[in-house]
Amino acid sequence: MSDHRRVIAVCGHEAAYGEALHGLLDPEVTVVPNGRALYRTVAALSRRGEQSCVVPMTLGRDPELVADAARTLRALPAAERAATVLAEPFGTSQHLTAWLRAAAGRAPDNSALLVTAPAGDPFEDAELYRVASLVRRYGSHDLVEVAFTGGDPDPAEGVRRCRLLGARHVVLLPAAFARPEVPDVPGVRVESAGPLIAPAALARVLAERVADARRHRGEHGDDGIAAGLTAADNHGHSHSHPPGGGHDHGHGHPHPHRHPHVHGAGQVIRSIA
Repeated sequence: MSDHRRVIAVCGHEAAYGEALHGLLDPEVTVVPNGRALYRTVAALSRRGEQSCVVPMTLGRDPELVADAARTLRALPAAERAATVLAEPFGTSQHLTAWLRAAAGRAPDNSALLVTAPAGDPFEDAELYRVASLVRRYGSHDLVEVAFTGGDPDPAEGVRRCRLLGARHVVLLPAAFARPEVPDVPGVRVESAGPLIAPAALARVLAERVADARRHRGEHGDDGIAAGLTAADNHGHSHSHPPGGGHDHGHGHPHPHRHPHVHGAGQVIRSIA
């Protein structure tokens, strides 16, 4: 097998299961939803003697996508699994916050911001509120609200809430690869800030994830699957106990990051182990 690896972008709801990425990535990148499509794609490439690198296309709100992709790859026969590596996710919540702050900086200061993403589970949606709070705290906009496509509040209701709070101009900030439809709400001008990540930046970050995964495989023999299986360990009901609940979650594994995280404005923040 050659050193070249085919790139597979595995997608969940943040990328409309792949639909939101069509036309934005290099045609050589294979875009698939997780599950059978990922399994069959990797298996087919392996049988043709091609290596692959799977990149989970989450912006940090969907750790289950990473874990599910790892489980899918683990289910492959050993010979086919040996031909693939699982990269770290495309983005983290820190990346998402930085990209949204950059997008907010391009919106008029007198506008309200509506951070909008496809609805996920309650923990994913709560994470978006946390991210939006950081965008407001470290930005110049007084009003930053949250809305969910397919959830509550939806974008139209989010715009109405902004209007009731005095806004006459609302800018939608997509917090996902999928872009929301711009609702028509009387009494307020609504526009979208455009894609969260420009195609050139998207390609650059994707290439960085692939390069990191290849280097880690070459230097340490690590295919990334074991780390991917733990991606959702701190996500969900099992880690949501009230104070004093008597639950002590001591994990027997560390959570290291392989590389510094590059943010949208080009700044590098080193991970804290």
